[in-house]
Amino acid sequence: MKKKIVLEEHLTTELNNSLWNSSGESARNGKNYMENVDQKLLDVSQRIAEMDENGIDISILSLTSPGAQSIVDIPKATSFAQKTNDEIYERFTSKNPDRLSAFATVALQSPKDAAKELERAIKEFGFKGALINGYTNIGDENTAQYLDEEPVWEFWDKVSELNIPVYLHPREPLPTQRRIYEGYSSLVGSAWGFAHETATHAIRLMLSGLFDKYPNLNVILGHLGEGLPLMLPRLEHRLYMQREGEGLGKAQRKVSEYFNDNFYVTTSGHFHTKGLLNTISEIGVDRVMFSADYPYESMKTASDWFDQALISENDRIKIGRTNAARLFNF
Repeated sequence: MKKKIVLEEHLTTELNNSLWNSSGESARNGKNYMENVDQKLLDVSQRIAEMDENGIDISILSLTSPGAQSIVDIPKATSFAQKTNDEIYERFTSKNPDRLSAFATVALQSPKDAAKELERAIKEFGFKGALINGYTNIGDENTAQYLDEEPVWEFWDKVSELNIPVYLHPREPLPTQRRIYEGYSSLVGSAWGFAHETATHAIRLMLSGLFDKYPNLNVILGHLGEGLPLMLPRLEHRLYMQREGEGLGKAQRKVSEYFNDNFYVTTSGHFHTKGLLNTISEIGVDRVMFSADYPYESMKTASDWFDQALISENDRIKIGRTNAARLFNF
């Protein structure tokens, strides 16, 4: 398929590289793999060449995880987000406006400043929304603020006003919550831990009442919904059975209704047709979008699978382009 749009595609910046290194990921993923990833995260020309080779028209880029979310110093995190968006615009999107767009980096250590920075990136740079790398560290690396919690609702108020989507991207579980992975460090990140962490985070959003207050919000999940298309029916059934118990949150509707009305999912890093068909059966084809997860995954692997997947051509066009074009006003 030609003219595909992808939207979980990562980059880094010189500033980001000065703060973080990929040694932990190298240990888990292998040195050669991460050297290739690190090189591609900065390379604009190779990215566009691979887009051309694989029928990809537009990429919406975002800063690789954990980004601003793990900077505990509030002024430093806020400054980091501003400088990151400036660099993404200057180095990536302004030079390739027909091919590359971006999600804003925001520092939710200060929801008020995050709202201001989001508005600036949308209005000045033409960015298409925000991508948030999971929870935000508040105080230290073992203290998390999740997106459903009350301090963050000031940020959601701005998201609702701007009427733009937010991509909820995974990050590793808190260091104090990794006991189950001891001895199996390969599971902490993208192989398993990402999905468990992010799916639970998304459920928190559903149960919090957030979408009752802001019914126009759209949250995007990668990796075919982080397992939620399969697990939500079970979750909804058990929550109903526990309806006289505690800890049910403030939601006024069923979790499946929020999933259907307030979430989109992408195929990033999950190139499996049976999983795609199950996802479509739960959320509908109009809320599924193609993505690769470059450079952690290959555009060729993603495109070869998707272009030949046993789905109707009408569905392929929707997933591959028109759903994203509608959501992001391309």
